[in-house]
Amino acid sequence: MHKKEDMIIESFLRYLQYEKNYSSHTVESYSTDIYQFKYFVFGDELPDVKSIDSAEVRRWMVSLMNEGYSPLSVNRKLSSLKSFFKYLCKNKYLETSPVKNLRGPKVNKPLPHFVKDLDMCKLLSEWEGEDLFEGERDKAILDVFYTTGMRCAELVGLKNEDVDFHANLIKVNGKRDKQRLIPFSDLLKTIMQSYLNIRNETIDSGENNAFFVRKNGKKLSNSIVYSIVTKRLSEIPNLSKKSPHVLRHTFATSMLNNGADLNAVKELLGHTSLSSTEVYTHTTFEELKKVYHQAHPRA
Repeated sequence: MHKKEDMIIESFLRYLQYEKNYSSHTVESYSTDIYQFKYFVFGDELPDVKSIDSAEVRRWMVSLMNEGYSPLSVNRKLSSLKSFFKYLCKNKYLETSPVKNLRGPKVNKPLPHFVKDLDMCKLLSEWEGEDLFEGERDKAILDVFYTTGMRCAELVGLKNEDVDFHANLIKVNGKRDKQRLIPFSDLLKTIMQSYLNIRNETIDSGENNAFFVRKNGKKLSNSIVYSIVTKRLSEIPNLSKKSPHVLRHTFATSMLNNGADLNAVKELLGHTSLSSTEVYTHTTFEELKKVYHQAHPRA
């Protein structure tokens, strides 16, 4: 019933289902992608699979984009094809894969959400808390995020000795235990010391050496910090995303908007690659475009 090339495709699909234990939905997606490519290149003909080259695959990807497929969808289809050709090489149907080094269309990453400086300063200056300890602690937490750009896990892991009030430096243990020093302002110093004084007067942390603690003296968790930040950021109107990471984005965006060097921001954030930091330059550029269109009479 099937000719050789169709039998090879079916063999690959059985491999996915029974050896790789892929779900029937995933196998069906692979099947759709591979047969879609096959019919695009050869129609109803059944040529030798060895005749396929990278140029044909590129032409297929271009046609998908022209049909309205998103870069994400095209990349998924290319991934299906790469898996298929890898299988062919593994089973000696081919010597080399024509798509091994082929790249799909670039997927534009969504710009990071951030809080405008004016909104952030208003939130922190008009701070009110029902409970004195929690109010001072929560304000210090948001200000530390906004002023240092540290990650949630880094803030939770802060110890008393990590904060040097004499040098205005915080030692942060980042990803893969990579340490870095972050400077902080005298304003933040005042806010943190205010929290610390109330903590030391009212909370018995025992042997717990955590800088930020709960009312029972125990160390904060990531989820508690997330809830604190989400609750406070909800006070800012029209903010679509609310999390500690939004404040990290806010720090980076604010630094670059005010003339900070990209490499300096990279070091402060603890990024290993400059490309991770460069996304914030797109954010600042979008803000500049917005200001331009709003302000210039001929924009």
